[in-house]
Amino acid sequence: MARKGTGFFDARGHFFKSPEEATVSDLASILGKIGDGESLAPGIACTLLDRRGEIERLFAEHDAMMADYQPVGVGKITRLAPRLS
Repeated sequence: MARKGTGFFDARGHFFKSPEEATVSDLASILGKIGDGESLAPGIACTLLDRRGEIERLFAEHDAMMADYQPVGVGKITRLAPRLS
């Protein structure tokens, strides 16, 4: 008998049963292959999704710090006095 269902797809069009699985797949794809042998990217992607709130807060803090950040000495070259031997 036919049944109705809901599915979720990652950016490559692969089917997943939950939005979390599809998102983890996309995150792992962005990370690429990590490590020797089987990639660690899927596990890292799960951790990123699980800690999303903390990561978003960290990036918000970073953006706030970068808003008025001016690197010290950029565009300014200070020449040292010649050494007298």
